[in-house]
Amino acid sequence: MGEKIRLDKYLVEMGMGTRSQMKEAAKNGRVRVNGIVEKGTERKIDPDSERVSLDGKEIFYVKMEYYLLNKPQGVVSATEDKFHKTVVDLIEGRQRKDLFPVGRLDIDTEGLVLITNDGELAHRLLSPRHHVDKQYYGVVAGELPKDAARQFRQGITLSDGTVTMPAQLTELPDSDLAAKGNTQVLVTIQEGKFHQVKRMFEALGCKVVYLKRMSMGPLKLDRTLKPGEYRALTEEEIKELQGTCHT
Repeated sequence: MGEKIRLDKYLVEMGMGTRSQMKEAAKNGRVRVNGIVEKGTERKIDPDSERVSLDGKEIFYVKMEYYLLNKPQGVVSATEDKFHKTVVDLIEGRQRKDLFPVGRLDIDTEGLVLITNDGELAHRLLSPRHHVDKQYYGVVAGELPKDAARQFRQGITLSDGTVTMPAQLTELPDSDLAAKGNTQVLVTIQEGKFHQVKRMFEALGCKVVYLKRMSMGPLKLDRTLKPGEYRALTEEEIKELQGTCHT
C-alpha cells in the first residue's frame, strides 16, 4: 500500500483542473474510482493500487517528474511569464502541473536545465554547501587578463562587493572564434548568483558574448538534443543526482 492522497489532490496534481472544478466534475458523475462513480472528492486514494478516471479516461498518478532540457535563447527560466515562453512551457509531455526549473539561466543563455517537481533535490543541487559543480562553455570578447584563472580560483569580487566562491576557469585552444578576437572558455562554479558567470568576467573587464551550461553535477547536456528539445531523465541519472546531493 502506498501513501494515500485525496481524490481532488490526485486529479489537480495531474493537471485535470482546479479543486473546485474536480468537485463539480465528481458531483456530475464524471469521476470514477475502480470503475465506480465517485460523487465526492474527499476520499483518499492509494495511487499504487486504485484506478481513477475522468470522463472515461484513466488518469495515472505520477509523484515525481524529471526532465533534461536544452534551453534555447529567448526562453525564460521560470514557471510562468507574461511576455516570454518559459522553460516549463517547452515540456509538452509533462503530466504534473507543479514543475519548475532547478536554477535559472539568463534569457540569452543556452544549455542544460533540469526541470522537476522534486523540491528537496533542487535545494540540494543549488545549495553552495553541497559543492555541486555547474560547468559552462562561454565565448568572451577579446583576450583574458593573464591572471584570470588565478583570480577565479581565489574568488572574484563582483561590482556590488559580493565575493564569489572559488571557481575554475580554463581557456580553450585557439579556434575560428579566437581568430576573430574572441576567447573560448570553460567555467566551473559551485553556486548560482544572479548573472554570476557574466558578472565574474565583467569584474575582470571582459564581456561574455555567448554562454551555454554544459553540466550540473553528474548530469550532462545530451548532445543529441537540439535547442528547445528535452527528454525524461533515466533512472540511472536520477540516482546519480540524488547520490551526489547526499554526500
